[in-house]
Amino acid sequence: MEGFLDTLLEITTVIADHIWWPEIPGIGFFPGVVVLLAITGIYMSYKTGFIQIRRLGLAMRLTLKGRSKAEMEGRTGDVTPFQALMTALAATVGNGNIAGVATAIASGGPGAPFWMWMTAVFGMATKYAEGMLGLKYRIKTADGTYSGGAMYYLRDGLKNKGLGKFLALWFSVAVVLMATFGSGNMAQSNSIALALNSDFGIPFIVTGLLLAFLTGIVIIGGIKRIAIVAERLVPGMIVLYMGAGLYVILSNFTNIPAILAIVLESALTNEAMVGGFLGHTVKEAIRFGVARGTLSNESGIGSCSIPAAAAKGNEASAQGMVAMMGTFIDTIIVCSMTTFVILNSNLHPHTTGLTSTELTKSAFAVGLGTDLGGWIVSMSSLLFGYTTLLGWSYYGEQGAKYMWGVKSVLPYRYVFCLFVFMGAVLQGDYLRIVWNFGDIGNALMAIPNLIGLILLGGIVRQVTNDYLKRWDEGTITRPFGD
Repeated sequence: MEGFLDTLLEITTVIADHIWWPEIPGIGFFPGVVVLLAITGIYMSYKTGFIQIRRLGLAMRLTLKGRSKAEMEGRTGDVTPFQALMTALAATVGNGNIAGVATAIASGGPGAPFWMWMTAVFGMATKYAEGMLGLKYRIKTADGTYSGGAMYYLRDGLKNKGLGKFLALWFSVAVVLMATFGSGNMAQSNSIALALNSDFGIPFIVTGLLLAFLTGIVIIGGIKRIAIVAERLVPGMIVLYMGAGLYVILSNFTNIPAILAIVLESALTNEAMVGGFLGHTVKEAIRFGVARGTLSNESGIGSCSIPAAAAKGNEASAQGMVAMMGTFIDTIIVCSMTTFVILNSNLHPHTTGLTSTELTKSAFAVGLGTDLGGWIVSMSSLLFGYTTLLGWSYYGEQGAKYMWGVKSVLPYRYVFCLFVFMGAVLQGDYLRIVWNFGDIGNALMAIPNLIGLILLGGIVRQVTNDYLKRWDEGTITRPFGD
């Protein structure tokens, strides 16, 4: 077994190291997926008239409006727009915000968060398009629920049906891979198990069994039960984590200019040492910033389109604006707080040896001046990780449902819970296999999705302009449709 794991670790490491930044003979290293993400984000920003900036206030208004169950009564769909957003946030606001930011800083230097922010600014337009297309091309399946996502708008939206079906199948395989083996599942249960073991001495196997059980009793009820749990847990867990982060920021307000200077200098220059951190290249800052930023907010990988398709209403543009708020909350707010707390702590990864969740825990403890900071991070890790498991279980089952039909949903849920347990008990060097699968899965989901988004840019523009024109004229009385 060890021989197999050693081989798997070696293979996945090579793929993960090159899938984002492959070496092309005669050209050298080329950031293919990074460039594709950037092009798509800029293109979607142009096609929507920079909707993420011009209509951010409207997006916030729609998000709050979509919380009203009375407002959404009688509309077609399975969950409210707000529940769809909370399900997406349940999957995105995970340990990527805790461990991912720390890993990005440790591996790519303090400049990595700058590139995380860049993925978020342009990624909001990308996520808008994903959410909008997810609802526009959804279908009603044999079990009476609504299904949608990148696989459906790739298959049904592209004019070249052969290409559409190929990209849809590619995406479906990738989302099942990511949800089952990658950071949507095993990485989350592992982070939870590590936190509970280090803080409370709970054995990994106990955490694994408990997590598998708690995940199973929710996901067996499908999207409606997942959405209800997400709606109750996600706002509270974000407020808990943000409250602690905001306290550290306000207590050290005068350090903000210096920390911003460190981030910008490290992001744009190949300094030997920046702000006490050992030197990192711009390439490393971009690579880990974009990879961890995408892992955190998921803009460009098409995942948010899946819960958006289950939202009540028939105005695709309105749901798209609600969807893009996920990236704003996840990266612009939550990841930025983590960045400040870590850089303010002076706990440099190369001198302390700290990384991942342990670096964030220690930084919060320093910032709050008490071990309570570590406890808050541990509790946040538990809640973030658990809700991520719920969200990604739905993503994975929708990929399975697309490929194998309704009959595959229940078996997939059992398989998902099995890998929740396996992720909790997998420790040591082999844990990197899980994170490798996460990086690989992200890229494999992003490539077909981004190609499809670019080809569907005309439809995105048409639907967006139509809705905003009617909104500005005051002819829309019910924002999410009749």
